[in-house]
Amino acid sequence: MCFCFDADFRGHMKKDKKTKKNLRKTAATRRKTKDGAAGKWFEKLVKLQARLRAPGGCPWDREQTHMTLRTYLIEEAYEVVEALESGDDAKFAEELGDLLLQVVFHADIARSEGRFDAANVIEGIHEKMVRRHPHVFGEKRAKDAKAVLRSWEKIKAEERKAKGIKEGAKPASLLDGVSHALPGTMEGFQLTRRASRIGFDWDSAEGVLEKLAEEAAELKKEIAAGDKKRAEEETGDLLFAAVNLARFLHVDPEIALKRANAKFAARFREMERMARESGRELADVPRAEMEEFWERAKSGNAHAIGTAR
Repeated sequence: MCFCFDADFRGHMKKDKKTKKNLRKTAATRRKTKDGAAGKWFEKLVKLQARLRAPGGCPWDREQTHMTLRTYLIEEAYEVVEALESGDDAKFAEELGDLLLQVVFHADIARSEGRFDAANVIEGIHEKMVRRHPHVFGEKRAKDAKAVLRSWEKIKAEERKAKGIKEGAKPASLLDGVSHALPGTMEGFQLTRRASRIGFDWDSAEGVLEKLAEEAAELKKEIAAGDKKRAEEETGDLLFAAVNLARFLHVDPEIALKRANAKFAARFREMERMARESGRELADVPRAEMEEFWERAKSGNAHAIGTAR
């Protein structure tokens, strides 16, 4: 990203002798915020981004479009999750800021094209949150979180229905709003979660596990038959069942898979280290010995990266 600053921001930076130190601390420990402080700094950020994209601003920022920024938006969201899990509040706050910048960036592109601006974005989400929380801002009351979710889905369905009638769209579905642009695991998670909210769900985890075994058996059958197209379909069914199991167990499948990826990578790198320690590259190690390295890597990293292969 390009770090270009307007005159006002430069002035602020010069006045603050502790800026470098403060930028590595969280907002909570850096200063006690006053009422309206968040709004003031958000307005500064909006103006800063507009300055970057204005004539004479940053060439890189001026070239960006909604489409070119897609990758950054996704990357920043994942980095927020990683920082959250690290327990490092300074890093967490920093990554949230990077994600917020993406929102401001997209809003400024839209503003420059006369479509909407950051104020419209904030107003829209503010009104939506008030509308979807009648148990807080209205006379209705919700006894627990499940009641809140039921009410939330009912309100969303009413919104989709009203929007559909207005735009002459096809009848609304409970699954409307689940983006096809989501990674497959996240899309499957959202689809099955939506369905479960009206009672279309398994009675127990054992039932989902049985479905997994069923899908695995069907995949094995197609592999034996040599039907690649059917094998692909059954592989998808197997993955979908695994995602459904994760959702049933209140586990985010995308995060679980990312952790499994990290665990595999750590163990594989340990195998490479052991091979080099023996004077070889891992590719030159016989398969049986690779398996021995794997077991040693599992044992040696049990506390750091978990268990099981």
